[in-house]
Amino acid sequence: MELIQQTDDASAYLAADEAVDHGHPTVRDTAARLRSDAPDAYAYARAAFEFVRDTITHSIDADDPRVTWRASDVLEQRTGICYAKAHALAALLRAEGIPAALCYQNLGVVHGLVALRLPGRDRWSRIDPRGNKPGVDARFSLDEERLAFPVDPESNEMDYPVLYAAPHPAVLAALRAASDREHLCRTLPTAL
Repeated sequence: MELIQQTDDASAYLAADEAVDHGHPTVRDTAARLRSDAPDAYAYARAAFEFVRDTITHSIDADDPRVTWRASDVLEQRTGICYAKAHALAALLRAEGIPAALCYQNLGVVHGLVALRLPGRDRWSRIDPRGNKPGVDARFSLDEERLAFPVDPESNEMDYPVLYAAPHPAVLAALRAASDREHLCRTLPTAL
């Protein structure tokens, strides 16, 4: 699948917004801790991915009722659904000058991912910080996608090819309107 940038403005994939708030002290402090053990951009990106995937619980898996959507809140509360975890990873990457995009799959409901573009690479790579569990084994890989959920076209599942600079409005609206995770699960977008 060919990935399509939403905009040709490269700076858009480094920008902060209300969800990808990489200027927030919590995001900056987390990025600094991760950077201290990473000798280069690749090592940092991998460390940020594994940090979000492994230390921030997926709220559905953890049966956590809280809904987070700002990257700083995700990092402070250590919980979020796929979209929120994608916001956190995008913020950590952008905090260190690594272009990061938000991208999505339709698996019956919309699922959130991140795409990154490391220095010296001529293409974007999609990664999925959702969090592993039995039957889900997402990995950091720039050459071969190792996403949590490969799509099944026979079930009308699909990858959306657009690389968004900011969260899709339907995703952000669902997150912001949800009073708790149960409410969010009933109102997840089913298409973009």
